[in-house]
Amino acid sequence: MSTVSPSSVAVDGGKDIAKIHHQDEAQKELDAGALFVLKSKGSWLHCGYHLTNSIVCPPLLSLPYAFTFLGWETGILCLAIAALVTFYSYNSISLVLEHHAQLGHRHLRFRDMAHDIMGPNWGRYYVGPIQFMVCYGAVVGGVLLGGQCMKAIYLLSHPDGAMKLYEFVIIFGCLILILAQIPSFHSLRHINMIALALCLTYSACATAGSIYVGNSSKGPNKDYSIRGDNESRVFGMFNAIGIIATTFGNGIIPEIQATIAPPVKGKMFKGLCFCYAVLGVTFFSVAISGYWAFGNQSRGLVLGNFLDGGKPLVPKWFIFTTNFLVILQQSAIAAVYLQPTNEVLEKTFADPLSKEFSLRNVIPRIISRSLSVIIATFVAAMLPFFGDINSVLGAFGFIPLDFILPVVFFNLTFKPSKSSPIFWLNLSIAVVFSAIGVIAAIAAVRQMGLDAKNYQLFANV
Repeated sequence: MSTVSPSSVAVDGGKDIAKIHHQDEAQKELDAGALFVLKSKGSWLHCGYHLTNSIVCPPLLSLPYAFTFLGWETGILCLAIAALVTFYSYNSISLVLEHHAQLGHRHLRFRDMAHDIMGPNWGRYYVGPIQFMVCYGAVVGGVLLGGQCMKAIYLLSHPDGAMKLYEFVIIFGCLILILAQIPSFHSLRHINMIALALCLTYSACATAGSIYVGNSSKGPNKDYSIRGDNESRVFGMFNAIGIIATTFGNGIIPEIQATIAPPVKGKMFKGLCFCYAVLGVTFFSVAISGYWAFGNQSRGLVLGNFLDGGKPLVPKWFIFTTNFLVILQQSAIAAVYLQPTNEVLEKTFADPLSKEFSLRNVIPRIISRSLSVIIATFVAAMLPFFGDINSVLGAFGFIPLDFILPVVFFNLTFKPSKSSPIFWLNLSIAVVFSAIGVIAAIAAVRQMGLDAKNYQLFANV
């Protein structure tokens, strides 16, 4: 049996004590946002829950609508490319985060990564504002979608009801107001586990409903032609790419990885595999079945196609159940995408030297988070353009954060040889998606301008 000398035990013990002391000192140096909101206590499975709930969410119900601008072949191709590129990009940024963690400098936020890898101005003036816009915009879009689903349920039981969309948006906003007070990202792990089951269920419902309508005489005539003149088709194609980018978008990979307890090596990859297994089942089934059933008449959300002039094409209880499931998951998603905003608010108003639940920290937390949700609810009620919000977010935010910056960070961190395939693969992804992002942004703004002519503020759509 081998033995260990007393001197070696003393040396190892001294290293352990020094390591613990270093970790304690690092903990003390954290600001209130990192200390209270981005707690590193989770497992790879918790990470998988967070990832799945932030990506596999109700915007996937817009995929049949995106196909109306792309057609069968291009639509499926774009969906597959987006899946491959985002998995590769998310894994790349995870490897960068793991690398810095092993060097003793763990990044907990996207803007911190940009600050250290690309320079302070990139973190402060580019990545930070874009991430805030994307995440807060996702909350606005989520509140609007929740209100739309509540209104759909209401109209099923009260076809001549007088309640307006903005009233349902306010009601849903009140639910988010409660969830916003959940203290940390890690605290959402059980909620996100339930939300995972919800998204699988309503995706199955959307698929089954589309197949049912597509096989019945009640459904529309199947027309898969791309409508409009050449200009409209081109802009429509890039608008659809923006929608798909939003559907695959995340924008908070560093913050999700920050919830993992150290050591972090390999845990994010397991979480990504878990997430993309769910994504593959839900995204492709909903997109293909919805477009097959409704063709170029697919609406911004495929659930809208289950009603024709107010008359249900599937049983009422089916529409009620599906919308209710979407509402429940959407509330959890809004809570997830509030975390970067909560982190900024906590960093600004909380005191890291006081206890997390002391009055000094609880009162500013409740006030600031409540105001954040109230503003998001007001904007959602005022601008009810969910499909357009999706494409704008994708073009301006999700494409840079999820398709471009991860591969740029990888090349700058690991510095692969210019003769290596990985260098040119990353460079190609960055260049191609930068060009796509610019054109998609123009197309998204154009589409929003066209649709805005048909709506009024606080419109009852």
